[in-house]
Amino acid sequence: MAGDSVSTLILFIAAMLVAAGVAGTLVTNVNEISNSVDTKSGEMTDKIETDIEIISDPGSEAVYNSDGAGNITLLVKNTGQKTLATDGTGLDILVNGSYVSSDEYTITVRDGGGSWRDGRVAAIEIDRSLATGEEHRVQVTANGAEEVFEFYVP
Repeated sequence: MAGDSVSTLILFIAAMLVAAGVAGTLVTNVNEISNSVDTKSGEMTDKIETDIEIISDPGSEAVYNSDGAGNITLLVKNTGQKTLATDGTGLDILVNGSYVSSDEYTITVRDGGGSWRDGRVAAIEIDRSLATGEEHRVQVTANGAEEVFEFYVP
């Protein structure tokens, strides 16, 4: 009789150890999944709340300064709910498929400067020489919101 209770006690302790190990593993995995969901939901919120619109006129000569300076100037309106950074953080620019680094462009908020919040227009000035007599394409991406601007340089 005493042998039965000892073997039952050993099996009970072994079952408790296995259950504790499984519970510990599950808690760790659930924690990691929860953190991942929190991170992704923050990124999705940024993407949902961000929207931009390029309002420059593609037929205007103000878009490209071809008198030796080689500057592209785009007027970009923040039409989303999120305030965008004016230092280029979260902004990606491609000119004719070529990446433009943050030291090759400047962002100036119009109407007194300040922050680039909803409804405000910023001028993005890109230092890039373009070939004349061709069509060109600029892609501006802010937190996943993408706008493409096509224009012709005579």
